[in-house]
Amino acid sequence: MIEIKNVSQSYVKGNKVIDNISLKIEDGTVFGVIGPNGAGKTTTINMITGILNIDEGDIFLDGKSIQKEPIEAKKKFGYVPDTPEIFEKLTGLEYLNLIGDVYEVEAKAKLEIINNLAKEFGIFEDLKDRIQTYSHGMKQKLLIISVLMHNPKNWILDEPLTGLDPKASFLLKQLMLQHASKGNVVLFSTHVLEVAEKICDKIAVIDKGKLIFVGTIQELKEKSKTNSSLEESFLKITGE
Repeated sequence: MIEIKNVSQSYVKGNKVIDNISLKIEDGTVFGVIGPNGAGKTTTINMITGILNIDEGDIFLDGKSIQKEPIEAKKKFGYVPDTPEIFEKLTGLEYLNLIGDVYEVEAKAKLEIINNLAKEFGIFEDLKDRIQTYSHGMKQKLLIISVLMHNPKNWILDEPLTGLDPKASFLLKQLMLQHASKGNVVLFSTHVLEVAEKICDKIAVIDKGKLIFVGTIQELKEKSKTNSSLEESFLKITGE
């Protein structure tokens, strides 16, 4: 479970980028965060993962405070950022082995995970090459595999489908659904509303740093008084 309690963030004093948001994401849920550009989605995810300090409030991952128990809290999740910035001088295999070692994954299990997922995502033959030669999509696949390496209970993904080819995109969506079905959390931000509509159990809409809706897609349609697509409901509730 991920719980956000009365969290605010200001890059400039007095100008809140995130304004007193509270949110509870229960186990067994695929949870989508949507909103216009600059709404605060990535800022929120950066606070959940401990990349960005919290000005007010606190965030808990399976009961562990990201502020007071950062190491224990960070063991509770795997994170894919919106831009795949990784150690480009390493080969893909060296990078995956490094991540596996950091999370103390047993050698046999690590090798099995690397082999299976690299083949499924279509980059097995590229693992011997340096990451600096990879395309954006290949780096994204490598990051996703590294996140799954230690089988974290909570997946936190910031625009994870960006740059993926159709096969990899389909595979990731299936993995997300499978992970949640086992009683885990999948939290992801996206601009692809069709994806959110297909796989999310619940969504949150953030606009101008404020949480303006939390619930199911059907509840959003009822709130926005439209029975059409999520896209139409989203545009109506955000006033765009």
